[in-house]
Amino acid sequence: MFWPRGHESFPSTPQLVELPDGDKLVVVISTPPQRRPGGRTVVMVHGLCGCYGSAYMSRIAGKLYHHGLRVVRVNLRGCGSGVGLARYPYHSGRSEDIRQVLQWLAREQPVSPVTLVGFSLGGNIVLKLAGEDGDSPTEGLDSLIAVGAPIDLDTCSRMIAQPRNRIYERYFVRRLRAQAHEVQSFFPDLPPVNLPRRLTLRTFDDLYTAPRSGFRDVADYYARASSGPLIPRTSVPTLLLSSRDDPFIAPSAFEQLPTMPHVELHLTDNGGHLGFLGFTGSHWGFRWMDQRLIDWIGRR
Repeated sequence: MFWPRGHESFPSTPQLVELPDGDKLVVVISTPPQRRPGGRTVVMVHGLCGCYGSAYMSRIAGKLYHHGLRVVRVNLRGCGSGVGLARYPYHSGRSEDIRQVLQWLAREQPVSPVTLVGFSLGGNIVLKLAGEDGDSPTEGLDSLIAVGAPIDLDTCSRMIAQPRNRIYERYFVRRLRAQAHEVQSFFPDLPPVNLPRRLTLRTFDDLYTAPRSGFRDVADYYARASSGPLIPRTSVPTLLLSSRDDPFIAPSAFEQLPTMPHVELHLTDNGGHLGFLGFTGSHWGFRWMDQRLIDWIGRR
């Protein structure tokens, strides 16, 4: 997940999506020349500290594009090319932002069916959206994929705080701290950022994410933003892909979900967090996650 991306071999066009609170998102659109009017659109949402150009986003978007699919990659608030366009932070529960993107797309191409794909934090966001919508999906949305989604945020925060995951937590905290100060530089009228030198992800969420996003505290944020309780309310075909050896996504959260005919759970023994490398003995190849997603979308 930390590998740098290479040069993209497909064109992308940025567009602004305005949000009701005055913030703006940057979405990046790639439309293959062979795409037919009304063809499927795949909307991709990145994970924590990511952006549209994260390695997995760029790699999979390119493969979808070369399969003739229109791809829309969303930069969450203040991420990537959206730096300086959002006063408020993105977080694991910002389903309303992705709903705004889908509604914007519906106005642009009202007959285009949409598959929503979220990775890590983005996976939780898209699952939360679908659960909130229940039997009335947002315009165009007819299928959903969530990869390595932290559907139980409280458990995930405790897992990432374990000593064996110190490298991950330090990486995220360093990036989040920098993002918080970057927002402050663009919007100096915001309350000053006061974060302790020794910081954990949970403490960051308690001192910064929760209060700046309208939550009472970190416990309130994790409880209200976790998608796990909402998944049984989804009505669109859904693929959940996660791994039992993911260092900070608990497999028990997925194993405890009720059986749902429209929800396909693919829980592997190995795969780490958004890794899923290795030959599985199938036609999916070494980076089998990519082809797994493409195959699943192709059956819609």
